Amino acid sequence: MEQVWYTAAAWVGVAFLASLISIRLGISVALIEIFLGAVAGNFDAYFASAIFQSNSWINFLAGFGSIILTFLAGAEIEPETFRKQLIPSLTIGTVAFLSPFLGCMAYAHYVSGWSIQAAQIAGIALSTTSMAVVYAVMVETRLNETETGKLILAACFVNDLGTVLALGLIFANYDIWLAIFAVITIITLILLPDISHMVFAQWGGRVSEPEIKFIFFVLLALGGLAVSARSEAVLPAYLIGIVVAGLFAQNKVIMLRMRSTVFALLTPFFFIKAGTLVSVSALIVGVGALFAQFGMKMVTKVFAVWPTCRIFRMSSRITNYTTCMMSTGLTFGSISALYGLNYGYITQAQYSILVAAVIGSAVIPTIIGQLFFQPRETDLKRDSEFSYSGTAENFLHTPEE
Repeated sequence: MEQVWYTAAAWVGVAFLASLISIRLGISVALIEIFLGAVAGNFDAYFASAIFQSNSWINFLAGFGSIILTFLAGAEIEPETFRKQLIPSLTIGTVAFLSPFLGCMAYAHYVSGWSIQAAQIAGIALSTTSMAVVYAVMVETRLNETETGKLILAACFVNDLGTVLALGLIFANYDIWLAIFAVITIITLILLPDISHMVFAQWGGRVSEPEIKFIFFVLLALGGLAVSARSEAVLPAYLIGIVVAGLFAQNKVIMLRMRSTVFALLTPFFFIKAGTLVSVSALIVGVGALFAQFGMKMVTKVFAVWPTCRIFRMSSRITNYTTCMMSTGLTFGSISALYGLNYGYITQAQYSILVAAVIGSAVIPTIIGQLFFQPRETDLKRDSEFSYSGTAENFLHTPEE
């Protein structure tokens, strides 16, 4: 039993160290946690230790952290803001999904010689953005409170919704469990706003936090149904966050409390675990394939997102920053790769390459964006006034850089 406590202390100690490094370097703590997780995981494997090997309770905490983080990201997308930015967010998110999905799938099948199903997994895994990383960066930089940050989050949501639909439609097990999951999810999405409003109004504001426990209950219940349907527990969290976003916009204190819990305890396990999945020995063997897959994702993302942002007259700096954020990948990328491995669509070697490429895309574009293209106040003010509405008047107007 004492081993559990030592293991927990080691993981939380790494998370604490990551926070200190993040503060010192000014880089997102999520990226530092991924990096330290990779170091700890390979160190652990080299010395045949079990401290940084995943087990049932670590997997649960990491999975629960990704669910709540995804939910909070969806809840940040206020309905009014999403409607206001509907055209640019839908357009940017759609091209950010389609371009790498088709490009990486074609490369994996026709150039690398992967089977069609393995290529489909590669296309799906490399088409994602990382809501977890992007949301963490948005919160740390407070960009989630700006029009630019809200647009990026909305576009990421659309991008990953495309990934979810692709994974579900291509590889779904069309049985009774999928039907049950779909029906209950639809009913929940319809009824949840009114039920949540009643719970918040009648029992909210207590020390025992019943409203937060209610949200946790809904997320865990639908997550269980998703797993029973051979899907992933994190998938329904997007939609749940979206449908209650208006309510959370009126209850900022609850949002802050949930965020504190997630960032202090749950997300470190998720990000550190993501880093421990990287095997240095596997990367050395497949380094050529790794760079090729990573390069294909970056190229297809940049050539799709950058010109689309310019169509909506974003300033150059924010266009570059948005492109970097949309080029990230982690949560759904690793989930898709693991799904392919679990069901035999890809091999262990292919899985290692995809996971490494996905984690690389979480780190490199984010660091580039934060170091070189962090939006300045003048850019945020100018683009906030412009509002990305995509109307004919805005298309005719060429803003100053």
